Amino acid sequence: MLIHPWDAALDDEEWRTWLADGHDFGQLVVNGLPGQPPAVIPTHFSVEDTPTGTDLLVHLARPNPVWANIDADPDVVVTVIDDCAYIPTTWRAKAGGPDEDGVPTSYYAAVQLRCLAEIVDDPAGKADLLARQLAHFQPAGDHPDVAVGAPPYGRMLPGIRGLRLHVTAVAATFKYDDSNPTEHRAQVATRLATRATGRDTGAAAQQRRRLAHIGTWRLR
Repeated sequence: MLIHPWDAALDDEEWRTWLADGHDFGQLVVNGLPGQPPAVIPTHFSVEDTPTGTDLLVHLARPNPVWANIDADPDVVVTVIDDCAYIPTTWRAKAGGPDEDGVPTSYYAAVQLRCLAEIVDDPAGKADLLARQLAHFQPAGDHPDVAVGAPPYGRMLPGIRGLRLHVTAVAATFKYDDSNPTEHRAQVATRLATRATGRDTGAAAQQRRRLAHIGTWRLR
């Protein structure tokens, strides 16, 4: 993924906060077996900090064909993209120039997490992983406990396998024209909020957040 210096995450806290703000659904990308393309699996995940780093917790159905790929090569990537918007030519004309001379672009936030996959097959391990995911997705606790042999989830455990994805590297970009003048970025954010289609509102919020942090971009 190309990341210009002005599009890079300000620090690890920026991409961590962005993921925690409801961006917990992405695509698990696994290398293909010989003669096959990579496998891409849409999935929810939760993030957990451990004494040795950061893990993503995932569970998938046992019949999923991706297991053979992971056994062959546990080096995987989870990618998340959101707060994206198309920016038309007329919004990006240089100051004083005609609108038709503007060059369109895409705005987006993207986080790619390279991970080493550890398969969790032990029933107690799977129950613990599911309990941790439920604590993330349903923090109110409005669900039965997950325990081996206990209804309703105990009988379902054989039908899934867990994944603990140990994060080994992160590439994060917040591409919102931060190399352009502050007035230009503020104007585009206003236009996004006014257009308000698709992911425009989220893109505007990200652009304004970055604008407040960065101001006029300078090489660091």
